[in-house]
Amino acid sequence: MERIEGAAVGPCAASPYLRPLTLHYRQNGTQKSWDFMKTHDSVSILLFNSSQRSLVLVKQFRPAVYAGEVERHFPGSLAAVDQDRPQVLPGALPGSAGVTYELCAGLVDQPGLSLEEVACREAWEECGYHLAPSDLRRVATYKSGVGVTGSSQTMFYAEVTDAHRSGPGGGLAEEGELIEVVHLPLDGAQAFADNPDVPKTLGVIFGVSWFLSCVAPGLGPQ
Repeated sequence: MERIEGAAVGPCAASPYLRPLTLHYRQNGTQKSWDFMKTHDSVSILLFNSSQRSLVLVKQFRPAVYAGEVERHFPGSLAAVDQDRPQVLPGALPGSAGVTYELCAGLVDQPGLSLEEVACREAWEECGYHLAPSDLRRVATYKSGVGVTGSSQTMFYAEVTDAHRSGPGGGLAEEGELIEVVHLPLDGAQAFADNPDVPKTLGVIFGVSWFLSCVAPGLGPQ
């Protein structure tokens, strides 16, 4: 996962996942414009494995995070991306610079599927847990990337056991996914969420906080 070589950045000519646009509008009589990205909505799933008394997270390399870290360490690295050919990124940051801990999640990009069905599909593909829509509890729906995308994400919660896991997870190889399933013990969850040196999404922090406040108090003794 962390063996990253030949990293180069070029302009995004076309993508099925995002599209840069500019909104022109008048607000209180003043003409304005705002650049944004058209993207898909998404779902995320906080899984609690009661057999192991652990929260189930995923760990993966994120190219955007890696490029951001390169720019942070070597300012100006992304300045030449408007050229015709991809520009090799300077420096030699390890692949770990782009690895993050996240909730199991996925895009809502399949017509005809409910949010619950998308969440179940992602739980199977990424983590190997077989779920039905009725197993899910809706936690919250919120806006993400409000300054850039304005997309919505819906978070679900499900309690699972080792018996629910009938596959290895890891994502779909044909889509280039390379995902590691991580079981986070409950007794270390708050410290994990609070540690600024562990790269993680806001969803992980919120998910841990919600679980410890809304679910953990009702758990029986170990």
